[in-house]
Amino acid sequence: MVIRGLSDPETVEAIACKEGLALASDLMVQHFRLASDNVNVIRGIKEDGMAVHGHIIREIKARAALFSTADFVHENRCSNVDAHTIAMSAIYAEFGRLVWLLSPPQGVCNSYNFVDE
Repeated sequence: MVIRGLSDPETVEAIACKEGLALASDLMVQHFRLASDNVNVIRGIKEDGMAVHGHIIREIKARAALFSTADFVHENRCSNVDAHTIAMSAIYAEFGRLVWLLSPPQGVCNSYNFVDE
């Protein structure tokens, strides 16, 4: 999702988590794990915290209750290479939502080693 004029990283990450829940709902997923490299957003989802983005966190919690299993985890940025690549490529993208279900943008999903069994 490309958002212009919003520069607070925690608010942007909270919106990204909310959008992840919306996508999981659209895909009719019942069990999911959402990972973020922003420890404060994950802490806010797991605990009762009110920050600038508290209203977004409340919406995330309400939507998460609709799933059979919703797990929110913090991952270090070094394990989040593809998300960073997508974010950097969006600097020049048009405003709005961009979704890739089958063919990700160039340079994304290259950090995984798939092994044929």
